[in-house]
Amino acid sequence: MSSLAPRGYLKVSSIRMQGLLLLFFSKLAHVPFIRDIHDTYTRTGIFGYWGNKGGVSIRLSFYGHMLCFLNCHLAAHMQYASQRVDEFEYILDTQTFGPKKAPHVLDHKLVFWFGDLNFRIQDHGMHFLRNCITSHKLNLLWSKDQLTMMKKKEAVLQEFDEGPLDFQPTYKFDRFSDRYDSSGKMRKPAWTDRILWRVKPKESPPEEEKDEDRDSGLDEKNTKQQEEEEEFPLKLKQDSYTSNMEYGVSDHKPVIGIFTLELRKMYETPLVRVCAEGEWSADFDAMVIYSPLQPFPSSAWDWIGLYKVGFRSVSDYITYTWVKDDEVSFNDELTQVYVSKDEIPVLGGECVLCYYCSTLQCIVGISSPFKVSADSPF
Repeated sequence: MSSLAPRGYLKVSSIRMQGLLLLFFSKLAHVPFIRDIHDTYTRTGIFGYWGNKGGVSIRLSFYGHMLCFLNCHLAAHMQYASQRVDEFEYILDTQTFGPKKAPHVLDHKLVFWFGDLNFRIQDHGMHFLRNCITSHKLNLLWSKDQLTMMKKKEAVLQEFDEGPLDFQPTYKFDRFSDRYDSSGKMRKPAWTDRILWRVKPKESPPEEEKDEDRDSGLDEKNTKQQEEEEEFPLKLKQDSYTSNMEYGVSDHKPVIGIFTLELRKMYETPLVRVCAEGEWSADFDAMVIYSPLQPFPSSAWDWIGLYKVGFRSVSDYITYTWVKDDEVSFNDELTQVYVSKDEIPVLGGECVLCYYCSTLQCIVGISSPFKVSADSPF
């Protein structure tokens, strides 16, 4: 957060299961259009009771398009390639996000699947492996990469794309070095750490009616999905797929994927307009004005937070006020909310206001930056 905040990014969501961590950051301009955020996890270690292996995911709506990010740590060791696929399918089957839009991982328009997937390079001996790496003939290893091999026979894997493995295997290294495992175990190098993606296939056109009992509701749903895909297309292009050899804190090297996501926005207006009324300082009580721009599921648990410009996460507020408890006046177009002077920072500075919707679990409106004057010394 400390590194990304100065670059204009803030942490929108995160989930952790033991050592498996997933963080989602966004540029501030996109935040009011990131909605319906949910996270979940699945344990697959020790008969499903231990979280050292498994998957964590964050799903969200981005300008109306449903996206899912799934981080997995699958079973280790050379001989368990089939078990890794079984674990992945189990994670897909068990992770749910409610009955509405995209209840399962593969229902999302775009899925990123990544992590320590633990697939190895089989059949080749250590000497051949290391010689291919040092001579930069990585293509000689691709056919024996287990994930590549499993994709040829597993239908669910065939739906996922991956860029070429033009970087050297990222496992296993002696820590704080670029030397492959020199311990007594002498683990073979492997591309255990991967980034794949899946753009949801287009729905096939409904077949002609074969009998009167056909489910017309299903046809109507498929037709609606087809119309949405045509009106609001989404395209993904991978710009870079590589590793970074500079990091040595782990026996893995980090893998980096850079993508260009092109889409047509389903909406371009935030759900709420929020702004500071008049001048703000710790000498006086203040007012916030907000007005809904579209219908949304507001509740008594919604709040408006005061943040320093450059804040790092949703929880990084200076103070907040409940939209209902501290409401002063309202009409059909706007509402005033009271903020006590005791809650306003005495040192002042550039700030913004953010409206947080508890039902949607996200920020749905951000004010323009405004100045909070420093507290008077008298």
